[in-house]
Amino acid sequence: MVFGEAKRYYVERRVLERMSATGSGSFASYFARLRTDTNGEIEQFVNAFTVNETYFNREDHQLKCLTTDLLTERIRHKRKGEPVRIWCAPCSSGEEPYSVAMWLLENWPLVDEYEVEIIGSDIDTAVLETARAGIYGKRALMRLPPHLIEKYFAPLGAENWQILDVLRDSVQFSAANIVEPDETRPYGQFDVIFCRNVLIYFDDVSRRIAAENLFENLLPGGFICLGHTESMSRISPLFEVRRFADAIVYQRPAGST
Repeated sequence: MVFGEAKRYYVERRVLERMSATGSGSFASYFARLRTDTNGEIEQFVNAFTVNETYFNREDHQLKCLTTDLLTERIRHKRKGEPVRIWCAPCSSGEEPYSVAMWLLENWPLVDEYEVEIIGSDIDTAVLETARAGIYGKRALMRLPPHLIEKYFAPLGAENWQILDVLRDSVQFSAANIVEPDETRPYGQFDVIFCRNVLIYFDDVSRRIAAENLFENLLPGGFICLGHTESMSRISPLFEVRRFADAIVYQRPAGST
């Protein structure tokens, strides 16, 4: 993640927060703590800088494309019962992978005929714990119709709701940095990857590295969905542009190895 001069206040504020949390009296003492990674401070430092803007059914035109076009193509050469793998990286606090799970249950008639696997990954370990707990407030749920909230959530007081266990158990969460191939390779290959609204925070070199890693994590013919302000065509020549009625996505060529 790259922070220019315009983000100086953002950076300073988060460093000061971590200095206060660790009882560091000066930046020098806090920097020494970082260098020795005392009490896992590097992980907390990284968590402090991540951006976790998300909510259920964000950019839902891509969810429509998922069930009307992308999965239709992906199952063409699969037998019933074979895996259909979907990866949300980054997943933030879980709204995106849970949205995918609900969308499939509500809109894909073949959902029970394949072994659907949904994985959510993020570099921020704190939001991964939030995702596993599956507890959300009104803002996260603002795009969900009331009947879906009633169907898939249990109320926790007047202001919070928790995803039902059966849905929470359908999504796996784990940590990964998409610019580190040693962290992305173990996930194997996917039919569809959602990598939305994160590459905008990278520099050009990091974007290319991330794109190459994600390319390797796609099955030949698999698709990647980016955020609406992002374009893979400006990042890497590895992918083919696919234009569907509901979304523009990027595909690993079917014949690539």
